[in-house]
Parts: sequence; structure tokens; C-alpha cells
Amino acid sequence: MTVWADLPGQEAAVAQLRRAAAEDAPTHAWLFTGPPGSGRSNAARAFAAALQCQAATPAERGCGTCHGCRTVLAGTHPDVAQVATENVTYAIADVRELIGKAQDKPSGGKWRVIIMEDADRMAERTTNVLLKAIEEPPPHTVWLLCAPSPADVLITIRSRCRPVGLRVPNTEAVAELLVRRDGLTPEQAGFAARISQGHIGIARRLARDEGARLRRDRTVRLPLGLRSVSDAVIAAGDLVELSTSEANAAAEERGAAEARRLREALGLAGDAPVPPQLRSQFKQLEETQKRRAKRGVNDSLDRSLIDLTTFFRDVLTLQLKAGTELVNEYLAAELRSYAARSTPEQTLARIDAISEARVRIAANVSPLLAMEAMMAGLLPPR
Repeated sequence: MTVWADLPGQEAAVAQLRRAAAEDAPTHAWLFTGPPGSGRSNAARAFAAALQCQAATPAERGCGTCHGCRTVLAGTHPDVAQVATENVTYAIADVRELIGKAQDKPSGGKWRVIIMEDADRMAERTTNVLLKAIEEPPPHTVWLLCAPSPADVLITIRSRCRPVGLRVPNTEAVAELLVRRDGLTPEQAGFAARISQGHIGIARRLARDEGARLRRDRTVRLPLGLRSVSDAVIAAGDLVELSTSEANAAAEERGAAEARRLREALGLAGDAPVPPQLRSQFKQLEETQKRRAKRGVNDSLDRSLIDLTTFFRDVLTLQLKAGTELVNEYLAAELRSYAARSTPEQTLARIDAISEARVRIAANVSPLLAMEAMMAGLLPPR
């Protein structure tokens, strides 16, 4: 199976990357853009694997079976670095460290490949540091930057990168991938793909994690219980609590895995006490996890707001008799009842209220205050 197999619905991008991988001297900087769930980092990693592929002919690069492909996809190739910030923005010191890595010659592969997720999370000063490296790269280095859209990256950077546009795959493509790769039944895969709106990672989590499904269901049902201002305040607290629980669950799982890997790397077996000379490394890991926690809660809350938007999207679909498939088909009866009690104009106003809440969260407004204001905007008219 080739490295492109896990990029459903991205035929145009895959064709572009295949052609580039077959070249002897590919472009030195690339910008992968697409909405959440489109698979930006997966596409960048697949391209990195194709660049390091050891296939006999250029047309076969990205075979997925050679040592180069397998180690890149596993994250263990010595000449491929994939980074993502745990903070709100990249620290300038981290970018300088990346630039230093980019200067090194490949130790075994054909290229030194740097995959930079969340390239939109760079301040202007940090971007200017990276710009110099992209303008005058070593001949053996390829930069792969990922961002939601070209507009999220300064023009000085994007003008020097070859663009790769990705889209959110349709539910059928995501469901097929989940059946083939993760062994889900067609029913499980179809349900998860639909309620995740084509986001592969979220679809997989929803299919496998009953707790995640229950939290999403509670979120989507919140508008059904809104009758008064007190209901709105309670619902706001519930939404923040649900999002925090979701973020904490993911953080605990990831944190435990990181701590386990660190213990293994340091040769500490089981629950053996940490020697004093090694405690600083565990302290650093704890600090990294704490910095990640706030962003995790905000990201989880934003995802909850996207889920909440699907409720009103379905309501609007019914009100306009659009005939398209409902995201929350299992709530069809409740959605029809809600749609009958309001107008399309009111539904659009509620969608706008959710969008405004997302903007406020991104601007670091208190989550509870932002949710209370939003829930007040979702109340039915008196």
C-alpha cells in the first residue's frame, strides 16, 4: 500500500505530489493548506516519505514498503523532522533550532525534510527568521509548512512556497478509510464519518471512544433545553465542562504515553523512582504538558462549537427543504420539531452567535463568559 493511501478525497493533491516526488530536484519549500480535518500534516508526511523513498524508479516513489517510506511514516527517519508548537505561537528559539537542523546534510536519505505544522502560529518576528532560511536554503533541504489557508501565512513566506491545496474529504471516502485501515464496520464508519463532517482523526476517535460520542451528543442536544436565561447560564457551564473533560481525557492519555516513553528512554523500569539527576527532564515534560493544557481546552471548546453548529445547520436544512443529508440524522425528530418552532432568519442569527463565540475564544476571552453570551443568543424569542 502506497504512502498516499491514507489521503482520501485528495486525488488532485496526490497527483501533484507524485509528480514532484518523481523529480530529481523538487521545489525546496511547500505550503500545505486546508481546513481542519483535510489532512495537511498527513499529506506533508506522505510527501516526505515519497522524497525519501528507495523505489527503483522515480514513478514508484512513495511505494510505502521500502525502509525509507516506512521509517518516515513511523516518525523514526533520521532526516525527517516533524514539529508542532504546544504554545499559542512558536518561540523564536524553536524556529532557530529548526533552521539549524535544516543546515545538516542528510545522514542516510536523499533530503533533509522539515515538516512544520501550524505554520500560521508564528509571530511576524519569528516568520522573518524563517524567511531567511527559506530564501537561501541548503541544496539538500526541503521545507513542508502546514497552515489552514494561504492567508494565514505572511505573504513573504507563502510567495516562496509551492502551494498544495487540500479539502475535507467526503463522508464516503472517510468511511471507506476507517473500514480498510481501522477495521470498523461500515455502519460504525459511516456514522463516525458523518458526525465528524469528514475529519478523519475525529471520526476515528468517535468510532472508538464511547465517552467522546456521549460528550458530543450532550453538546449537540444543548439547544433543546434552552428556555430561559438561567438555562443559558447552566448550558454554558455544561459546555465548558464537557470541553474541559474532553481535553483532559486526551491530555491524560498523551501525557501518560509521553512519560512512559521518557522512562523507557532513560532506562527506568516500571514504577522505579526517578533519580535526582534525572528529575529535571521530568519537570520539563510536566511544564510542556501544562502549557499544552490551555491550548487543548480552547481547541476542544472550538470543536464543541463546531459540533453545536451542526445542530443549527441541520435545522436550517430542514427549514429550507434543501434535501441534503443531515449531519445528526439520529436526532431527526428533535430537529424537525425545533425547525418548526423557528424561522431560517433566527437560525442564521444563532449560527452567527456561535461564530462570534469562536472568535472570542480565539481572542483569549474567558471561555465561560464567551459561552454565556453565546447561549443567550441561542435562546428562543419571547
